[in-house]
Amino acid sequence: MRKLLNTLYVTNPDVYLSKQGETIVASVQGTQVMQIPAINIESIVCFNRMGVSPHLMQLCVAHHIGLCFLTPSGWFQARVSGPVSGNVLLRRKQYRLADDPVKSLELSRLFIAGKIYNCRKALERLKRDHPFRADGVADASAMLNRIKGRCLAAGNMDALRGFEGEAANIYFSVFNQMILVDDEAFRFNGRSRRPPKDRVNCLLSFAYTLLAHESQSALETVGLDPYVGFLHTERPGRASLAFDLMEEMRSYLCDRFVLSLINRRQVKANDFVENGENNLIMKDETKRTILEAWQNRKKEEIEHPFLKEKIPVGLLPYVQAMLLARHFRGDLDNYPVFLIQ
Repeated sequence: MRKLLNTLYVTNPDVYLSKQGETIVASVQGTQVMQIPAINIESIVCFNRMGVSPHLMQLCVAHHIGLCFLTPSGWFQARVSGPVSGNVLLRRKQYRLADDPVKSLELSRLFIAGKIYNCRKALERLKRDHPFRADGVADASAMLNRIKGRCLAAGNMDALRGFEGEAANIYFSVFNQMILVDDEAFRFNGRSRRPPKDRVNCLLSFAYTLLAHESQSALETVGLDPYVGFLHTERPGRASLAFDLMEEMRSYLCDRFVLSLINRRQVKANDFVENGENNLIMKDETKRTILEAWQNRKKEEIEHPFLKEKIPVGLLPYVQAMLLARHFRGDLDNYPVFLIQ
């Protein structure tokens, strides 16, 4: 099993990253503040405006360290990649399967059915642990179960995407029930994306961005092309397969994480500031708190439902990417979607 290494998150806007030997150096106004051996780093995510040196980019490529640039509010900007690596035969098989409408639909059904299953599991957990807050949750759970069955039988992509949208509306209509703190600032009234219009949406979008980055890194690690997907349509610069892969993990890795941050009061109302009309962004110190919690969450262990062995939570994207690659090679008859136990 692959070792879970560290992700370096750069949130200080004045930090500049450079290379010194085989180490990564962080400096502020020419003064070194940190130095880390490259061998201990798996990926770097930059929210800063100062950037990195070309020599460090070269080091990252040589050591297969993912290097991703986001805006201060967490929107993806760019990713540095070296020469295409991995098994060319595996990628050619991926491209052939992506061009096959029957296979694309088959895989897409699994991605979405897995997503709905895991969303429903979150609602069932709420019913069990907090029955006094489960108003309307039982009905929502039953509807999600029916829609999951429709997804698995969907006759085309348009129908499947319609079922996905219906399921998302139902799930997010009761999402507020899972927020246990009595704080009007964290009331959730529906999903909003660009821009996120409240604190909960701000947190969800941030967590989804982190998962997308890690899903893309996982796919590249096993030799797949993250830009050629099955459910999400291809367009320049869009990591479609990474978005496909993360669907089944959204509820478990991101939604549960965000709910934990709110319910444990690790984030507060004043951790956000207004950024234009009906738009909120997180303070820099809030991002650091969230990223530290994200790293700690990734170190927790679970038993993988298919492998039947314990793995750190942070390896889930890698394990699912590996299983998808094995399916493409023909080692597995079907892709084993990650399902919460």
